[in-house]
Amino acid sequence: MLTKGSLSLFFLHSLLLRSCHFVCPHVLPSLLIYLSYCGILCVCVCVLCICRRGAVSTGGRITALKARAVLVDMEEGVLGEILQGPLRSLFSSTQLISDVSGSGNNWAVGHHTYGLVYREQIVDQVRKAAEHCDCLQCFFLIHSMGGGTGSGLGTFVLKLLEDEFPEVCRIVTSVYPTAEDDVITSPYNSVLAMKELTEHADCVLPVDNQSLVDIVGKIQHMSNTGKLGCAIKKDCTIISGQGGVVKVEKPFDAMNNIVANLLLNITSSARFEGSLNMDLNEIAMNLVPFPRLHYLVSSLTPLYTLADVNIPPRRLDQMFSDAFSKEHQLIRADPKHNLYLACALMLRGNVQLSDLRRNIERLRPTLPFVPWNQEGWKTSLCSVPPVCHTHSLLALANNTCVKSTFFELRERFVKLYRRKAHLHHYLAVDGMELAGFNEALSSISALIEEYTHLESPLMPNAPRLTIAT
Repeated sequence: MLTKGSLSLFFLHSLLLRSCHFVCPHVLPSLLIYLSYCGILCVCVCVLCICRRGAVSTGGRITALKARAVLVDMEEGVLGEILQGPLRSLFSSTQLISDVSGSGNNWAVGHHTYGLVYREQIVDQVRKAAEHCDCLQCFFLIHSMGGGTGSGLGTFVLKLLEDEFPEVCRIVTSVYPTAEDDVITSPYNSVLAMKELTEHADCVLPVDNQSLVDIVGKIQHMSNTGKLGCAIKKDCTIISGQGGVVKVEKPFDAMNNIVANLLLNITSSARFEGSLNMDLNEIAMNLVPFPRLHYLVSSLTPLYTLADVNIPPRRLDQMFSDAFSKEHQLIRADPKHNLYLACALMLRGNVQLSDLRRNIERLRPTLPFVPWNQEGWKTSLCSVPPVCHTHSLLALANNTCVKSTFFELRERFVKLYRRKAHLHHYLAVDGMELAGFNEALSSISALIEEYTHLESPLMPNAPRLTIAT
């Protein structure tokens, strides 16, 4: 049984928001879109976590759920696994849009070829899903940046949503490849997609694959050999969350669990009751002072739960401190050595408003905010904690540190583009021209320059005029 206002495209979030049926009968209508192999794997993990929460909230009995979603991938494999796996009862074959050959790690194929072929079918399915919402408030999209379907078709759908639903907020979670990515053309795909994200998204939550690897390694090391190994509660780390539905974890499940927890926390106020809720469209309204600078750095804490359920105040305060450390961020950057434009703190569980205010005042002197927005804080308190946790915190920061990720990506792009390597694969696609590469390079360079300009020292005060004697 699902509440009427919630749905999802490309499937992750339909269950995500509808899971509030177990706890709260009121839900903010949002439509979530998951593209490509990466996005679909993330949604699978997220749905399993939601089913786990549903089982907990209903005393182990999960009522009938049916995902209001559209699943899209240009390869049949992962969608076929869903229809034959433990989640098959949540989806019907009519919700799946797929092809056979895939995009071949080519942004142009996903954007120009498959985008045009499946445009009407995608619009039709989205509209059918949106009709079940009394007041559609937000689109969520999850996609990878390195491949062809996620970067190409994903950004095509983003523009499509802007054209068809111009008043609805669009929040995108983009998974960025590492420098050691096995897709040689991933720098091309990522920079071409970046141009579309900058122009058509309201908020982008970049996630770096290497950061996910680092977090997983850190948690596993602490659990196995670290000082806290014996104190960490089993199956209660941020990288675990199968909930008994899937017995054997697949490769990358641990990394996908981190992204799933990001999505679960960011939508917690829409799914559960709390003393200080935050609408999803308030994220862009409060954290994006300039339309192009809408890339938000996300961090999650705690990464694990201790077996001791008692929470001394110092441990709660440490959670706030951890949220602003680079070890808990989902991209590799150092926010404390860059400028904050705005920041949101989204708390869940047994946390009081006084705890929130105290920690903001404690941390404020250590965080370099721009001088014209020293009070740029947005907060929310959700009373329902994550499964196996007593409390958690998601921090979303609009910080100039994201430019380092973009700078590294641009350098990898230029290394290929300088030699015109692999361009013929892209230029052979109808609708793709060489000018598209130049425009994408100019777009990311301008974005880096805009972030850098904010860090420039302010002009010194002009000297007072003196009267000549």
